[in-house]
Amino acid sequence: MKQTAIMLAGLVLLLTLGVTAQENRSEISLQGTGFFTRDTSGQGISRTTSDTGGFLVGYRYHINRWFAAEANYGFARDTQRYFAASGFPRVQSDVHTATADFVVNLPFAKTRFSPYVLGGGGSLIFHPTGNAGGFVPGADTQAKGTFVYGGGVTYTLTKRVSLRGEYRGYVYKDADFGIRALNTDSWTHTAQPSAGIVFRF
Repeated sequence: MKQTAIMLAGLVLLLTLGVTAQENRSEISLQGTGFFTRDTSGQGISRTTSDTGGFLVGYRYHINRWFAAEANYGFARDTQRYFAASGFPRVQSDVHTATADFVVNLPFAKTRFSPYVLGGGGSLIFHPTGNAGGFVPGADTQAKGTFVYGGGVTYTLTKRVSLRGEYRGYVYKDADFGIRALNTDSWTHTAQPSAGIVFRF
């Protein structure tokens, strides 16, 4: 009888520890970002983009101490300016980023800092706002596949709350909004530095 009670108590303890461990595997993050896109040119057309800011929200699941998987959604609004023989059109657009990636954690013993690197893919969706002074007739919403890479560091405040500083880079084909006259046929890069807060559960 005593052995059974000890075994049951041990089982309850193990289950409790298991549930506690599971609770700490998930993270939700909210970050403010910069959004800086490299200028491109091709086919007699040059394109520059306004620097802007936005936000990034994400969910990260820690598979184990070293690896995690995450999904993120980001938003920014910028203006793309084109320089061509036909004129100098401008397109203001909302830019939605939807990505998924794998994270490699680099845990350090006895420290609050947790650095990591990441890599994955997804899509950048360019949606013209239609606002005056930033619209070209015929411009349409366009999605561009992207490779995403980056890294960052998380600083633990409490068991449930951390701060995060991060850099993400997106590599993708230039958007032309479905208009041949705006097609540079070039690859570009957007840098997205960010900082924010993480909730772990």
